[in-house]
Amino acid sequence: MSDLYEAYEKLISLVILGKRFEVPENNLLLRQMQFVAEDIGYGRYCWNGECRNCELVYRQPADGVEYPALACRIKGVAGMRITKLAFEMKYNMSDALSCAAPAED
Repeated sequence: MSDLYEAYEKLISLVILGKRFEVPENNLLLRQMQFVAEDIGYGRYCWNGECRNCELVYRQPADGVEYPALACRIKGVAGMRITKLAFEMKYNMSDALSCAAPAED
């Protein structure tokens, strides 16, 4: 396990822009995205909520309501769906998104 990630026991499933990814539980969304797309680590992110380059919109599995958030401030949970990403994040995830399998609804 890398020093970048909080301790985790299992991978959980997230859907990012319609693609399913397995990421470590108990981690911030930005770190979870870095787990599947190393280029996130090279992006222009402040990791403390000031730059807003990690803005996204997500839905929780329970209610289906869309919420705005910063990926450096919230932890991803199993079944979460990321429906919109800021340009910087979408760019840094482009390789991972193009290779991932579509999520089944």
